[in-house]
Amino acid sequence: MSFYQKELDAIIKADRLRKRKLFSNSLIDMASNDYLGLSSNKELLKKAYKIVKKNKSNSSKASILVNGYSSIHKKFEKLLCKVNHFESGIVVGSGFLANISLIESLIRKKDILFIDEEYHASGILATNLTQGEVVYFNHNDYKDLEKKIIEKKDTKNRIIIAIEGVYSMGGDIAPFEFNEIALKHNAILIVDEAHSSGIIGKNLLGWFDYHNITPMANHIKMGTLGKAYGSYGAYILASSHIIIYLENRAKPIIYSTAPSLFDIALAYVNLQYIIKNKKFIYKKIKKFQQLAYKFTGVKTDSLILPIPIGNNKKVIELQSELIKKGYLVGAIRQPTVKEAILRIILKLDIKKLQLKSLTNLLIKL
Repeated sequence: MSFYQKELDAIIKADRLRKRKLFSNSLIDMASNDYLGLSSNKELLKKAYKIVKKNKSNSSKASILVNGYSSIHKKFEKLLCKVNHFESGIVVGSGFLANISLIESLIRKKDILFIDEEYHASGILATNLTQGEVVYFNHNDYKDLEKKIIEKKDTKNRIIIAIEGVYSMGGDIAPFEFNEIALKHNAILIVDEAHSSGIIGKNLLGWFDYHNITPMANHIKMGTLGKAYGSYGAYILASSHIIIYLENRAKPIIYSTAPSLFDIALAYVNLQYIIKNKKFIYKKIKKFQQLAYKFTGVKTDSLILPIPIGNNKKVIELQSELIKKGYLVGAIRQPTVKEAILRIILKLDIKKLQLKSLTNLLIKL
């Protein structure tokens, strides 16, 4: 019996059906979030393997608060705190779980969360679990945020603001003014750096680095390891009392197995590589941004190049045509975006001629 056939039929009718696919390794990958191309670096893979091999256990075995915490986790947390200038940090199983951890546990009764309307789906889901009030503000609109804070400020306890460093679909960066508003109104500022860590800032450390902001007690940085860091998992950086609070209140931290030792070891060696080669990587990112603008006329300050299509059926057709030509790009539809886009990632392991060839194909198509 097909219990959900009606719902599936509606998805199919709207050209929104998604499926798992195994794509050929021969395709030029310009769809994944492996921004720096580290996921295919075998030398770094070998280094991570050596780290785990020295450890008594191969896996985490338990919750990070029971017996799952390893010296591998601790070493990576210390490096993250040192380079990002945060007081304390904790590794989490995924970016999705990190957002659930933060938003579900930090927003208590009488608190109010102001969250960007285009914040990641994990954060939006977490708003349904909070005890406090949730207010959405217009995307990247700090003036709208401040207006809504002023309207609500006198009636609430803590104020928490949630933004992303780089937004995953548009590739746009959150303005510096969000930090000023957080300081002005004594608000906690959560910055989801999933798509900004390793990409923006002269030290490739993300949003705080990009805006030359020294982390303070009201700042929380969340980042993932499955993108620029070429692994899997996530982390949260904050003042020590907030991290201790999360250890005691955040359900995904308390009740899920600690992050994979190999994933954390791989992220550790990849982060070391980024730190060591930051000048070279920074120059290459700038070069790719310039090439993208030259070839497409579309400016990006990240490595995300969104091409508006607006039609679900058309975006899938375009993706299929590009696959036939040897290129894999993202065909993104609702509810991820309001209108369908081709999402091109300027991965640093592609060649200049490949990028030029892709843009020529897009023009023809």
